[in-house]
Amino acid sequence: MDKTRRLSRIFREDGRTLIVAMDHAAHMKNVPGLNNLPHIIEEISRGGADAILTTFGIAQRFSKALSRMGLILRLDGAPTELNPSSGPMPLYFSVEDALRIGADAVAVTSGPGCLSEHVELSKLARVSSECFRWGMPLLAEMVPGGFDSPVEARTSENVALAARIACELGADIVKAPYVDGYSRVTSSCYVPVVILGGARRDSALELFKTVRAALDSGAKGVAMGRNVWGAPHPTLMTRALASIIHENVSPEEAVRILEGI
Repeated sequence: MDKTRRLSRIFREDGRTLIVAMDHAAHMKNVPGLNNLPHIIEEISRGGADAILTTFGIAQRFSKALSRMGLILRLDGAPTELNPSSGPMPLYFSVEDALRIGADAVAVTSGPGCLSEHVELSKLARVSSECFRWGMPLLAEMVPGGFDSPVEARTSENVALAARIACELGADIVKAPYVDGYSRVTSSCYVPVVILGGARRDSALELFKTVRAALDSGAKGVAMGRNVWGAPHPTLMTRALASIIHENVSPEEAVRILEGI
């Protein structure tokens, strides 16, 4: 089954996308920005988000509000903040679950180079096979060494390898951290690459400059959470990011949008 129709719910005709990640409360303690879900979903939708990356529970309970955007369902889960140890992210849901809930794509995380690399990559390959069987697009979140790895491990060479591994295992979209020299990542990856947002930024201008640099290096968009729903004005933040991605406005112009000017 062809994946084109589902992918068109995530990417606009320009081939770019603004994905807002809303899966943090499944493992993090402090996510006040996600407490009022109907309100934040409405704000993000009004701002022009193309797709939401979220959990089974949110997708199930807020299906009507989410219907105006593409839906990417996370199938696996990180260790919660109640667990002092870290380890591989197990699968909680299946591609069939995603189909039943009306998802347009599924997402799993893998950390090439981490201690449980064989488990993580086997999981990714298994989900990729399921996705091929059902015509479901797969977003692979690839972080060299895993999320607990030192920042020094995230070189352009390592991120490029992680992204390429995802391609080789059948991913349709790669979500990977932004690093200097990102063109090395996008040029060796033959599926669309979106950058992950990571921790909340203090400076909106610096965030927008990162997004602009990523796009100029061949990225096809972003998948951000805390920097969007954690912003003082999520609608304006979403609109500013969407303007950079789809209208090619400058970081400085995006700041003016964020300030409502």
